[in-house]
Amino acid sequence: MSPLPPDDGAPGADDATPWDQGFEELLRQMLGADADAALRELRERGFDPGALAGPGAAGADPQLVQHVLAQVQRLLSTPSDGPVNTGVAHDVARQVAVAEGDPSLTAAQAREATQALSVAELWLDAVTDLAPSGGRAHAWSRSEWVEATLPAWDALVAPVAASVADALATVLRDQLPDGLGDLGGTGSPELPGVGFTLPGQTAGSPGLPGTDPTALMRRMGSAVFGMQVGQAAGTMSREVFGATDVGLPLLDEPATVLLPTNVAAFADGLDAPAEEVRLFLALREAAHARLFTHVSWLRGHLRGLVDAYARGITIDLGELESQLRDVDLTDTAALQGALSSGGVFGLQNTPEQQATLLRLETTLALVEGWVDEVTAAAALPHLPHAVPLREMLRRRRAAGGPAEHTFASLVGLELRPRRSRDAAALWARIAGESGAAGREAVWAHPDLLPDATDLDDPAGYATRRETARAEEADVDRALEEIFRTAGDDSDDPPAQGTP
Repeated sequence: MSPLPPDDGAPGADDATPWDQGFEELLRQMLGADADAALRELRERGFDPGALAGPGAAGADPQLVQHVLAQVQRLLSTPSDGPVNTGVAHDVARQVAVAEGDPSLTAAQAREATQALSVAELWLDAVTDLAPSGGRAHAWSRSEWVEATLPAWDALVAPVAASVADALATVLRDQLPDGLGDLGGTGSPELPGVGFTLPGQTAGSPGLPGTDPTALMRRMGSAVFGMQVGQAAGTMSREVFGATDVGLPLLDEPATVLLPTNVAAFADGLDAPAEEVRLFLALREAAHARLFTHVSWLRGHLRGLVDAYARGITIDLGELESQLRDVDLTDTAALQGALSSGGVFGLQNTPEQQATLLRLETTLALVEGWVDEVTAAAALPHLPHAVPLREMLRRRRAAGGPAEHTFASLVGLELRPRRSRDAAALWARIAGESGAAGREAVWAHPDLLPDATDLDDPAGYATRRETARAEEADVDRALEEIFRTAGDDSDDPPAQGTP
């Protein structure tokens, strides 16, 4: 264990070492919700928690110190729940969601939202062959949206979080304050500057579990990512109108959702009446829900592409080390800020990554374009302001919001349909040539989905599909001929002399 600086008297603020200054904050991070009560109890009895970092702690009441350290030990002995600390993510998301107010919904708000979703289903029946999702219609507060969708966001960032945790452990292993790395050793169980052992321990017994430098860095990385996920999810809860705004399925069960508080805030100041805005947004939500429910492969396809892209991301260790060079390791907010720059993600130049990104962006655009086209077809006969509302939603979706930018810094990926207008034009052309049934038939299998070439040239889509079908038919005929010839040869009598 590294020696501590000599105690020449009560140090002033200028004499404190970085370890002295950061130890109380480290205790706060470790103690969580109990931190203020535990530290207040220490101060009321005349004991400075910062003295735990120096030899002056030997004179403190051992029972008081043990009270704090027992809670630290309990926290550190709890197994990590993965690369994202879901508890931190949940707490931060709830705090951010209510930061600008999140009043409970009135009965009138809930009724208006669910009625709008019911009307939307009736209007969609006239323009698409995809049936309603069959799930419940919900009116949610922001906090309820967080509770329902946070597991999906945790899973989304988990692959990158694991990579960042490994990188943090590599870069910061040698940057921990002197003595902290010894807490997980098997030698003396004494803490730095504390001249007694923990209750139930003897000399030579293990110290606090799970606090070797690598494990501590992984835990810090998990907490930092939890903070980022929570910040993004909480911010997004103030922006979204339902459960499908980002183009990815966030719910495991079929359902349609509206957030009346956000819908009302969006409608405020628009020329369109609030009821029209509510119905238009309900149409988009219900259309998304139909697509994700009845195109059974789409949910797994999108999540698989996101996961494949995320797992292929590399971490720039040099950039990460530069970002963290002057960061106080006891300050998780500073760690979060360093990791949020986005520069820690290495450039993705591999053909595999480029191909995955292109497929993901194209699929997101096709989903958004289909919803845009179907919603417009359903709204035009009923809503006078359908055209300006469509354009406003297009621009809003293309620009993204603060939460989407935060997730981009988390996973190196912007979940925005960059080519949704091209996709909407393609779906409109397919419906014009083949009807709604022909348009929906394209979703029957992922191999039938249009690609980037079709978005570039919607007019040539039908010709390319006919050419592809003709080529497939030629291949099928050739295979049939090969199998028929092989079968005929097997029926010939064996040659003379053949046993």
